Amino acid sequence: MRGVSISGVIVLIWLVIGVVAAAQRDYFDQSETNCAHAGTTIVTVIAGPLNYLGVNPQVDCDLPEPSE
Repeated sequence: MRGVSISGVIVLIWLVIGVVAAAQRDYFDQSETNCAHAGTTIVTVIAGPLNYLGVNPQVDCDLPEPSE
């Protein structure tokens, strides 16, 4: 049971570091909301401390256009 709580704390710290990295890049302050922006913010948070090792995740969403 103790291993579960330690791993939970590690995951929480990992995600908090990712949120700090996303906030430093002003991903939460931009009013533009689209698939690419949301995806980039999410993968930045998931990347956590890797952001400080030079990882700069970017997401490009190519959504299908409606046919006419």
